[in-house]
Amino acid sequence: MNLEEGKLKFIETWGGLAGSWGVTKTMAQIHALLLISTKPLCADQVIAELGISRGNANMNLRELMEWKLITKISREGDRKEYFEAEKDIWEVFRKIAVQRKKRELEPVVIALDELANVKAGCQESDAFCKMVKDLKLISCRADKVLDQITKKESSWLVNGLVRMTK
Repeated sequence: MNLEEGKLKFIETWGGLAGSWGVTKTMAQIHALLLISTKPLCADQVIAELGISRGNANMNLRELMEWKLITKISREGDRKEYFEAEKDIWEVFRKIAVQRKKRELEPVVIALDELANVKAGCQESDAFCKMVKDLKLISCRADKVLDQITKKESSWLVNGLVRMTK
């Protein structure tokens, strides 16, 4: 496999993982392209490389900036905006975890807090309250684990994984 084939495979694979971290395939493909690029790219280059529309590129570049996975770079004497991906993979993982926690886990915890106010009193409501309580316990534990992971250095996670595999 040559480098161009490898790049295409990486972009396609990263795009295929998009659903796993709650983003569109195009957003993940743009991120993959910027991850493997050795220099910042402008929107025109992203559009040409991936064969996507300008609107799609601009929308997904903005979203990647919101996730703090890419940064916008200005070049003196050039009116175009360039984009560069965070290259530290631990930081990428951490930033994705932070965003998923904010977008997925925190709303669940808030909803479960509200649902905890359902009054028990019959068999059906008792079962409902128990399920809500159990889900809240798991959700809060997951929230704490994600807090720990996102605040630690990469060596902490690697050492923990090594210990688990022994």
